[in-house]
Amino acid sequence: MGADQRAELKPPLSFALQGLCAQTGARAGVLVTPHGAVSTPAFLPVATQGAVKALTPQEVADTGARIVLGNAYHLYLRPGTEAIRRAGGLHAFMGWPGPILTDSGGFQVFSLAHLRRVEDAGVRFRSHLDGSEHFLTPERAVQIQEELGADIIMALDECPPHDASPPQLEQAVERTSRWAERCRKAQTRPNQALFGILQGGNDPGLRQRSAAVLLALDFPGYALGGLSLGEPKEVMWATVSQAAVLLPSDRPRYLMGVGSPEDIVEGVARGVDLFDSALPTRVARNGGIYTRQGRHSILNFRFQEEHGPLEPGCRCYTCATFSAAYVRHLFKSRELLAYRLATIHNLRFMAGLVGEVRQAILMGAFPAFREAFLRGYRPADATVRAEQKQRWLAARGRGPLR
Repeated sequence: MGADQRAELKPPLSFALQGLCAQTGARAGVLVTPHGAVSTPAFLPVATQGAVKALTPQEVADTGARIVLGNAYHLYLRPGTEAIRRAGGLHAFMGWPGPILTDSGGFQVFSLAHLRRVEDAGVRFRSHLDGSEHFLTPERAVQIQEELGADIIMALDECPPHDASPPQLEQAVERTSRWAERCRKAQTRPNQALFGILQGGNDPGLRQRSAAVLLALDFPGYALGGLSLGEPKEVMWATVSQAAVLLPSDRPRYLMGVGSPEDIVEGVARGVDLFDSALPTRVARNGGIYTRQGRHSILNFRFQEEHGPLEPGCRCYTCATFSAAYVRHLFKSRELLAYRLATIHNLRFMAGLVGEVRQAILMGAFPAFREAFLRGYRPADATVRAEQKQRWLAARGRGPLR
């Protein structure tokens, strides 16, 4: 599809800013898609296999989530995009009426270090399910996502590790730029918004080079990729601060794979609108409960006699119905209900957090909100967090699970 043809396809997505913090660059807006509007900042729960683990679509919506992320890699391998297309597309297949964003599958493929080979034409990889060989090109990545039918789809990019050498980073930027152009040309559906992905590691010059190419392709939205892969937080935030201002102010900005509560607040402070991560649901299934004071393990003995909710004032179904002691009992007894109740609470916490952030921006009070939240919230220990991240990434290399 050439430039003239693209111009005739009115973008199926609109984005309007409603508030801006002059002091920090934090933004509040509305993202309108074919399946509904999303107030931003927004957090996207991850529905890897076409489902947010442990919850029904209605339960996800009841937490306040308005948009979810589906994983093109997993859905392509099982049950297959053709099967989903015949079912009426991913929305109908999974019973989710709201907006869906699908990633290109690139990150999952690149995490299969011992099962893939990167070429300029695309990536050859073996399925972690059955060892079958596949060839993912930019054109095929777009086709897969068009068959899935998501509202927002992602261009195929090369995601280098955080400790990649300068030549590796430069190669990834060049390849990502060429692939972005091929994705743009390959798009055929007028009712999907294709986002480009900035790469460049933590090199400001490479990030700027990547942005220049992507902006010339005039994507309706842009993502910051290649971050939160094990680099120190201060390095990540310096990169986000530098890269975000390279992007158009009238397009949504998406920070991929970032989703701890403190990171949401810090990302918004740097002008980011959209976030996704499996972290809130993954830690929930392991007994990790989000509160305004930080993340706590419900397995701790002190919750055995806690007959109040997981967090006072929380309006989620779990806190309105059950005590912390009961949820702890379910985890200790390995009852499946435990995973559901903890997941409901954590997703409600995330939706509530971005809602409060948005309101603070609109009221001109974001700097004070940011300071108060970060002062009261105790993040996970940095060393423990880094070790957990590396174990998670290593596990993804053996078979990418989200």
